[in-house]
Amino acid sequence: MKIANHNFHLTYCTNIHPGESWSEVFVNLQKYIPELKQRLSPQASFGIGLRLADTAAKQLLNGSNLAQFQTWLNQQDLYVFTLNGFPYGGFHRQVVKDQVYAPDWSNQERVEYTLNLTKILAALLPESLDGGISTLPLSYKPWWLEAEEKQDKVFKSSCLNIAAVVAEMIGIQQATGKLLHIDLEPEPDGLIENTSEVIAFYQNWLLPIAGNYLAEKLNISHSLAETKLLDHVRICYDTCHFSVEYEQPESVFTSLKAAGIKIGKIQISAAIQVKIPSDIQQRSVIVERLQPFAESTYLHQVIERRHDGTLYHYPDLINALPQLTQSQAEEWRTHFHVPIFIRDYQILQSTQDDIVTILHLLQQNHACQHLEIETYTWDVLPAEMKIDILTSIQREYDWVLSNL
Repeated sequence: MKIANHNFHLTYCTNIHPGESWSEVFVNLQKYIPELKQRLSPQASFGIGLRLADTAAKQLLNGSNLAQFQTWLNQQDLYVFTLNGFPYGGFHRQVVKDQVYAPDWSNQERVEYTLNLTKILAALLPESLDGGISTLPLSYKPWWLEAEEKQDKVFKSSCLNIAAVVAEMIGIQQATGKLLHIDLEPEPDGLIENTSEVIAFYQNWLLPIAGNYLAEKLNISHSLAETKLLDHVRICYDTCHFSVEYEQPESVFTSLKAAGIKIGKIQISAAIQVKIPSDIQQRSVIVERLQPFAESTYLHQVIERRHDGTLYHYPDLINALPQLTQSQAEEWRTHFHVPIFIRDYQILQSTQDDIVTILHLLQQNHACQHLEIETYTWDVLPAEMKIDILTSIQREYDWVLSNL
């Protein structure tokens, strides 16, 4: 939905709903989207943040499926302006963990998947909008920590593969006028996970390597190729992820802008945050309270801030919990997307304040027009935090709108 007076487009990511085939995805869209539109935007077009697994993307491109979907969107006064292309395969009701990064950007399967998403978005995107495809931050860092030479190969092959998709997007823009972009999504333990690593990737890898590829392929100057890359490769700023990294929103915005890096999409999400007391018994209570969040489906990376300001990473909450009573922690932040409309969970908190800061920053500098609510964990939340999914989604929209 377009937010009046702000030129923002707000949606929620349909990765909330289980379903890897196109028929499953479409059933969920038909079940939830018209009702949400009626509740939230009865008189105006309603935007969709569409998540498609590789299987669903291939099926949507078969036969008349895409044309039929476009007809349904028109009939319902709906539009698609962003796709979630991070999870390639199964994302619900199975163990996902680090396999959410597979295949990574060094793999041709990731290229083909993203090219299919590019075709779909080019067909669905309204002419007046640019459109983004959020994707993983190249790969999963722990896979390559012990092999720096292999890590360099992953960076190089990822740049070349991204450049191949960008070349397709440039062709689409020349043919249709529609601007599409890949939105890399930094997160804890991603191969690029914070602002400094994002900037280093662009400057040391993407612009020189992908720039050379595009300059040769399109017969353009290297400087023009770099300009094209900065248009078509942007950042998906997930508010949960950057909060877990203890990064201040205004500093991130300023640093990215200074480096010429654009934000393609803001994913609105909140992490678990907890101040760690020195008392061992109180720490034991925190461990007990966090235990239900240490579930088996997704990775829930933890970054611990110590009293001296240093950060310590745990790969998953289940690994971190046994260490809490003896750690040097002052604060923990955990990559678990909790409902954005709640700030306090008894002795736990969320990083909701960072979302408020970002929404206010966006009203001042308009660094990004695309806003996507992304609380995908409803199935695995502790029972006392669950209410019906439609009401939950509506409450998230209402909270965002009240802060705009």
